[in-house]
Amino acid sequence: MSRKYFGTDGVRGKVGVYPITPQFVMHLGYAAGKVLASAEHTRGERPAVLIGKDTRISGYMLESALEAGLIAAGIDVYLAGPVPTPAVAYLTRALRLQAGVVISASHNPFEDNGIKFFSGDGTKLPDEVELAIEAELDKEMLTNSSEGLGKAKRIDDAVGRYIEFCKGSFPANMNLRGMKIVVDSAHGATYHIARNVFHELGADVIAIGAEPNGKNINDGYGATKPANLQKAVVEHKADLGIALDGDGDRLVMVDAAGKLYDGDQLLYVIAKHRQTQGLMKGGMVGTLMTNLAFEHAMQRLGIPFARAKVGDRYVMEVLQQKDWQIGGENSGHIICLDKHSTGDGIVSALQVLHALRAGKQSLAQAAQDLVMYPQILINVKVSGKAAALLEQGAVKDVVKQAEQALDGKGRVLLRPSGTEPLLRVMVEGEDGVLVQQWAEKIAGVVKEVAG
Repeated sequence: MSRKYFGTDGVRGKVGVYPITPQFVMHLGYAAGKVLASAEHTRGERPAVLIGKDTRISGYMLESALEAGLIAAGIDVYLAGPVPTPAVAYLTRALRLQAGVVISASHNPFEDNGIKFFSGDGTKLPDEVELAIEAELDKEMLTNSSEGLGKAKRIDDAVGRYIEFCKGSFPANMNLRGMKIVVDSAHGATYHIARNVFHELGADVIAIGAEPNGKNINDGYGATKPANLQKAVVEHKADLGIALDGDGDRLVMVDAAGKLYDGDQLLYVIAKHRQTQGLMKGGMVGTLMTNLAFEHAMQRLGIPFARAKVGDRYVMEVLQQKDWQIGGENSGHIICLDKHSTGDGIVSALQVLHALRAGKQSLAQAAQDLVMYPQILINVKVSGKAAALLEQGAVKDVVKQAEQALDGKGRVLLRPSGTEPLLRVMVEGEDGVLVQQWAEKIAGVVKEVAG
């Protein structure tokens, strides 16, 4: 069944443009409240929902709208204030609530915002619940009678609770003393949390991207813009750098020389450590965009590997299907299900640091065995449906030619964008020159066919 409002990560868009308006968000809160109030697991009790947000200025407006809608539906609301997305997942579970709601557009600029939900067990809402909320949105919003309204309460210790949770994912017999770490919070939801986690574990922390003003989230800082982190690590002669995105669920790292490490490389460090220590349960889940060199590295380590569709939601689905624990995306979304129910940038960084401390290695040393293959991604604008181009004979022919030329030492992937009128052309392989040539050739054919 197709979705009208929900994407792969909730409802997202430009603030003030439908559906990210106060009117719609209030109705969304009401619709979600009605679905949750009718759920079997409430046991006749009044349901309660946690709301957290990142540092966007629009968060104030959308938080109030969401709160009003939920209360109108008879739901009690707990307000956590600015906290990372994974903190909402944790607190929802810890407080035994029916759901958690995050107001955030992740790594997008401050003009955007979004609403995403977590279930009571700290995972993304099941498809059937999201579809039930969409169905409720098509109905008229009718406020409960006064005796049936919910109440609101602020959680004053939300930040402290989450800091302790993060620290608990790091071995109790280990510390970070003697390490100098630069932490970039993207002026986002971890600005008052990340530095404290690493400092309380013993590290000397230099914080950057930790002065939000409502409009500077992800602006020149964070996991998607790591240049300032790379510069700061070298300038401060730090051991490494950690960059999170605006809502704290994405991670990239930088070594002492300023070299950047993406999600694939960080997953490799975690997986290799766990495998050598006999701690690896099952295999590893990547996505269609995971570098082929990573897949080959898993084969060398004897770790089963599976690819999911792009999106942490789909990585989670495969992990649950296979009963495995670790997976993620090259973008930096990393999931360690033995530590948390969702992707968490701080917790994932601590798993990398655990591997480094246990192996007495630097980040560069721990990742040196993984030599990434050149990967070229070209976005081709299309006027119609991008998926239809995949069935065109000329496109199929050029893809087949490219695969023959790569001769098993590379991959070709054509993927329609889920949010823009684009067809993404990706080619990767051992030979960088060959990869570049075929990526450009395929993109050229796609442009020709698309007109």
